[in-house]
Amino acid sequence: MKKKMWSRIVAASMCSALLLAGCGSSGSGSGETKDSKEAGGESSAASELHVALAANPPALDPPSVNSNIVGGIGIHVYESLFAMNQDYEPTPVLAESYEVSEDGMVYTIKLREGVKFHNGEEMTADDVVASMNRWLEVSAKANTLIGGSVFDKVDDYTVSLTVNEASSDIIMILASPIQFAAIYPVEVVDKATPEGIDEYIGTGPYKVGEWKQDQYVKLERNEDYQPSEGAASGLAGDKTGVSDVIYFDVVTDTSTRIAGVKNGQYDVAEEIPLDNYEELSQEAGVKVTAERGGTLNLFLNTTEGIMANENMRQAILAALNCEDILMASYGNEELYELNAGWCVPTDAQWGTDAGSEYYNQKDADKAKKLMKEAGYNNEPLVLVTTEDYAEMYNATLVVQEQLKQEGFNAEVETYDFSTFMEHRADPKQFSMYITSNSYNMLPIQLSVLDSGWAGLDAPEVTEGIKAIRQAASDEEAAKAWEDLQTFLYEYGAATVLGHYTGVTAMNEGVEGVNYLRFNTYWGASVSK
Repeated sequence: MKKKMWSRIVAASMCSALLLAGCGSSGSGSGETKDSKEAGGESSAASELHVALAANPPALDPPSVNSNIVGGIGIHVYESLFAMNQDYEPTPVLAESYEVSEDGMVYTIKLREGVKFHNGEEMTADDVVASMNRWLEVSAKANTLIGGSVFDKVDDYTVSLTVNEASSDIIMILASPIQFAAIYPVEVVDKATPEGIDEYIGTGPYKVGEWKQDQYVKLERNEDYQPSEGAASGLAGDKTGVSDVIYFDVVTDTSTRIAGVKNGQYDVAEEIPLDNYEELSQEAGVKVTAERGGTLNLFLNTTEGIMANENMRQAILAALNCEDILMASYGNEELYELNAGWCVPTDAQWGTDAGSEYYNQKDADKAKKLMKEAGYNNEPLVLVTTEDYAEMYNATLVVQEQLKQEGFNAEVETYDFSTFMEHRADPKQFSMYITSNSYNMLPIQLSVLDSGWAGLDAPEVTEGIKAIRQAASDEEAAKAWEDLQTFLYEYGAATVLGHYTGVTAMNEGVEGVNYLRFNTYWGASVSK
């Protein structure tokens, strides 16, 4: 084996444009924590932090569920071999070091010794191999990118990864925060069912104290937490908890979340609608953060019934007025951006408007012509949605109205978030749906390319991902992504509706909340 450093070099070059507005995220702050005791003495900070969430987490198993809420809670409980630091570089967390074979096919990963799970047992290679092989199976994103790869035990503190094909982005994939590769005890993995795990045991700075469905998830500080080397940085480094307890309170009603953060019932309120941004910005005792977070997208069924007809999907795209959709969703034109790109428009490598001729067309005549060519006979078009996310729900109602105006028989079915997630995962239960999706580290990680997300299964996607990953230069990779984005629009698989800003409101006494793909609260405290 020969030690390789090229993975970190490639990661740095690919992410250099991400530091402020990259395809990964637009995190604010350095990711460094501030201990409340240092800031003003132990008595100056409350021991509990209450964070109001917009929806009930459907699970506490990040590898198997592509959900911001599941991931946002999960990063406090579980850890992975590698994680992204504040500069979007993959950094060892539960791994100590790694080596890569000359042919790029085998990664030998040395594990940290003495790391304890929440149950007091030491993490060893058996736990890592079981967790990582399950991750390769249940994480649609992992399976799409490196499916067929396998982890094996070398010794108690060493594992090997044999990849399906050599690529420069393997460590970045292992470090991705999306459906991240959480390490569990082997016995938890062995008892996992297709529905997920039923014991929530990790190595992270907080452990699950209690989960009351539809009410809250209570996290308790892990007093035996053993951080990786270095200061807290992004999702890596020393993540030792500051607050004794973090409550993630399920507060689906927007007005209740807003009232709660105003009156101090909640220290932090996530998923604040953008039309409340100005109001809260002027509220005494409340501070508001706005992060450029991702894209609002419409995903189309490409496999079932009339929706399997490409002309039908193109008819739908032709009918859309994205300006009206975004205004209804966010209420303030300063807080969204019209752009066809799936990545941050200003990203030097991945920002592109390829396929924009299919975006925001507002062409009624074209829509009706394509509808006729598709042989549409007033079949119901089912738009599934959830009121738990106001921007998704409001956008869905506007899309329904726009389609009805052009002669489509568009119906809306509304569910709680967990049920919505079940319906959107089954192409037999939807014609289309809207979700807001955070930016990804790499375009190959986009949900739209995942066949398990909306059912898109086309060889052009597989070939496009391969072309990006095997490109000989950044320029060649960028061109391959342009071609793939163009295909998504030409095929009518999905469309970006626009780029959004995520708003979080918090008590002015809250300190230490940072952001990298999710809000991180291990360094957070609130003054009494």
